[in-house]
Amino acid sequence: MGRKTEEKMRTYHRYLGFFLAGIMAMYAISGIILIFRDTDFLKKEFAIEKTIQPNVKADDLGKMLKIKHFKLEKEEGGIVHFEGGSYDSKTGLASYTVKTLPFVLDKMTKVHKATSSQPLFFLNIFFGASLLFFVISAFWMFRPSAPIFKKGLYFALGGLLLTLILLFV
Repeated sequence: MGRKTEEKMRTYHRYLGFFLAGIMAMYAISGIILIFRDTDFLKKEFAIEKTIQPNVKADDLGKMLKIKHFKLEKEEGGIVHFEGGSYDSKTGLASYTVKTLPFVLDKMTKVHKATSSQPLFFLNIFFGASLLFFVISAFWMFRPSAPIFKKGLYFALGGLLLTLILLFV
């Protein structure tokens, strides 16, 4: 590859890096927060009272209230008790608590977890492709004959080995 290709790759790498600095920070922060999604880390508790149709079967209640990991505790006298709340099957009143991240952090984690059925999934694809470009273009940052390039190859090999260890251990 010629000097022109090397210069173009460096330029693209540099400006794409500046362009994506904010979104890289967002993905980094939300990624760290998502590690703790099975805990109450940074979450605040909110009380919710919602009236839904009366006489909902206990098995369908979790879906109606949109509660993940719905766990029925007991049912007595028309009152259904579940983890974090209760439902009066006569009146349709459900009282329960939910724990959510603060607004901005919640939005960030939703972008991070976007699936193909959500409008922002293209952002995840673009960001993933950009990161892949960074991986490839990093090898054009220095001339192959430069000592720093050879040292960089050792670091790249070390990173690859660490990745393989993490994947298979």
